[in-house]
Amino acid sequence: MSTLPPVLPGLERLRRPALLVGGAGLVLTLAGFLFDPGQFFRSYLLAYLFVVNFAIGCLSVSMIHHLTGGYWGLAIRRLLEAGTRTLPWAALAFVPLAFGLPHVYPWARPEAAQDPVLQQKALYLDPAFFLVRAAFYFLVWVLLARALNRASLALDAGADYLRTSRRLRGLSGGGLVLMGLTITFSSVDWAMSLDPHWMSTIWGLLFMVGSALAAMSLVAVIVAFLGADTPLAPLLRATPALHDLGKLLFAFVMLWAYVSYSQFLIIWSGNLPEEVPWYIHRLHGGWQIVGLTLVVFQFALPFLLLLSRGLKQDPRRLGAVAAGLLAMRLVDVYWLVGPELHRSGGFAGYLLDVAALFGLGGLWFFAFTREVAERPLLPSGEPDLREILEPARG
Repeated sequence: MSTLPPVLPGLERLRRPALLVGGAGLVLTLAGFLFDPGQFFRSYLLAYLFVVNFAIGCLSVSMIHHLTGGYWGLAIRRLLEAGTRTLPWAALAFVPLAFGLPHVYPWARPEAAQDPVLQQKALYLDPAFFLVRAAFYFLVWVLLARALNRASLALDAGADYLRTSRRLRGLSGGGLVLMGLTITFSSVDWAMSLDPHWMSTIWGLLFMVGSALAAMSLVAVIVAFLGADTPLAPLLRATPALHDLGKLLFAFVMLWAYVSYSQFLIIWSGNLPEEVPWYIHRLHGGWQIVGLTLVVFQFALPFLLLLSRGLKQDPRRLGAVAAGLLAMRLVDVYWLVGPELHRSGGFAGYLLDVAALFGLGGLWFFAFTREVAERPLLPSGEPDLREILEPARG
């Protein structure tokens, strides 16, 4: 007899395979530690930076919905909230990195004391301070997620709508400010400090947009492919929720392209010796192909496809585009940090990357589907939703 809670039929078919794939990937990743501890930590960080995108992005997009409203948010609210409730899991998954900082970050190695640039940054790039900051980021995210989930669930229990919705908007307004700060600093700590001689003032914004795009793509795939077989169906038929999801994906694709090009333009035109080598490294040795892939498949092609009104109203085609954007988000993270993590990893390093990705990704998706099963798929306390569903039931 299964002890797992019931979940959406489509996700239920994927949940056990996700657990098996995640477990197998994690075992292979741990086996890699025995042969090359340094590559284990580098591969683990690469996978972690991709997977944690979803939990952080779900929290950000959830707060955007509480501030702006719209039918699109009613269709994906419970999915987003399920993603936010995986943040404690993400915090636990961060712990192994604490034991491998010298394997990953140049500033955590003894020879950093001989580098005058790193000495200037030593107060900030201190291993103990690094871990304290990471704990603070997760504390902020988990507390925000708990507060938003509690207030949202209270609406379903019959709490005063006006008072609770004002509380949700207040939490979301202040929460987005905190998200902006914590995502910026965490992206600098976990990713930009891989090359501590380099800096970008747009780096945090790049990760903010990327995490939101990852979360939107994930929930769009779920809604598009599974919506017709779930309680979401009446909402999708009676409202432009699916079309709005497509428009939001289009907006995030354009915003990602704008931010990415802005970073490149500012650094390349500035032509500073401290900054330009970061791009030079990514325009040689095969990395230029990865960059071109991003230009074509994370911007140009989705941009052209999402211009189509018909595509945004077709669940299967919209879901296919969103699935492509999910894959491209992985490529994007790989392009941003991969060159620093694979200076001498060899082919075995790439295999360990895949194992870590399947390990952390599979376990996160399993945790996500469990959280989806914990609550009804629709926020029944929303008056707009009741008005939509009543005629459908009649």
